Amino acid sequence: MTQLVRFKNTYLILFLCISFQWTSCGQKTHVHNEKFETSAQQTHLYISKLKGKRIAVVANQTSVIEKRETRKKKKEFTHMVENLLTIGINIKKVFAPEHGFRGKADAGEAIADGKDLQTGLPIISLYGKNKKPSKEQLEGIDLVVFDIQDVGARFYTYISTLHYVMEACAEAGIPVIILDRPNPNGHYIDGPVLELAHKSFVGMHPVPVVYGMTIGEYGQMINGEKWLKNGIQCDLTVVPLKNYTHTTEYKLPIKPSPNLPNSKSISLYPSLCFFEGTNVSAGRGTELQFQIYGSPFLDKSGFSFTPQPNEGANYPKHKNNLSFGENLSKSPNLNQLNLSWLLKAYKQNSNTNEKFFNTFFSKLAGNSTLQKQIEQGFTEKQIRKTWQKELQQFKKVRTNYLIYN
Repeated sequence: MTQLVRFKNTYLILFLCISFQWTSCGQKTHVHNEKFETSAQQTHLYISKLKGKRIAVVANQTSVIEKRETRKKKKEFTHMVENLLTIGINIKKVFAPEHGFRGKADAGEAIADGKDLQTGLPIISLYGKNKKPSKEQLEGIDLVVFDIQDVGARFYTYISTLHYVMEACAEAGIPVIILDRPNPNGHYIDGPVLELAHKSFVGMHPVPVVYGMTIGEYGQMINGEKWLKNGIQCDLTVVPLKNYTHTTEYKLPIKPSPNLPNSKSISLYPSLCFFEGTNVSAGRGTELQFQIYGSPFLDKSGFSFTPQPNEGANYPKHKNNLSFGENLSKSPNLNQLNLSWLLKAYKQNSNTNEKFFNTFFSKLAGNSTLQKQIEQGFTEKQIRKTWQKELQQFKKVRTNYLIYN
């Protein structure tokens, strides 16, 4: 009888663990929730706020709504802007972030204003000289809708665009609605917290490299911490996701930028993006962007590749030059930043006369300390230890703005 009771209890515990998505070590796993819906999908939650108003939209190729009924197995989508136009919402213009409204431009490539051929709407670029909507560009606008997929890394510029949109709207007295989207790297928080002396468009706020918040939660933090110019605050509404937690697995249906083609690249991006501040390629100009790294100056055994111009990388680093490094495309998804690849590449490069770091590295790191630590031979464990105090402080601040568990 005792054995039967033990068996039943064991079965019950196993059932509860599966039901609540726990692992043996007590951590939640990344399990897809079939009932999950993006905010844009839930049109009924925000459509009444848009009717009868002159709307500007901040959007790109990721601003999509999954069609609820399709006979094909492949998922089909309609663009959020096109959906609103069909409903009869008065959209006056679209503001586009880095990579443009349709997401085809190179990283860092200035985007010109223009007209969208599919909708006929005027497109105003927020990447180039004009990163903040001007007073004139917002004239006649009653409400701004922001719907862009983020990837949860501080140096991914969509959160900087969000900052400037909120700031411009706060100054003009225009409300902003964020249609929230999940953070594919939302399950962990890691990296050095940015020092404001190193503030730039690839890092505007005192947050770690990986901050574990959706773009809606992040917008609330920008507002609440008064990071906008002169401490002003935006009239902000966040339309929440349905059935989402920070550990909900979500594979992005549309690549968020040309060089993040899949879930593996998005997982590796926060760690491999540091290479953008060095003489090492992170795979731009290949079909394994942010899944490999290498340069002509590293150990010439093992994996190799030759960067060539392709979509999103017209001028890739080490173009046409055989580069040596590692293929990480089959590695496990990350639950923390990995510095081992950066340290390994630096050590191999030190055997050459080639300069490893460039001035962009400190902007990506958010400080000048990380480069010095690497040059001084710090181990990954020693480097990570120096982050912990600021990380703990950030985690406390972060809890004030969370919408999801």
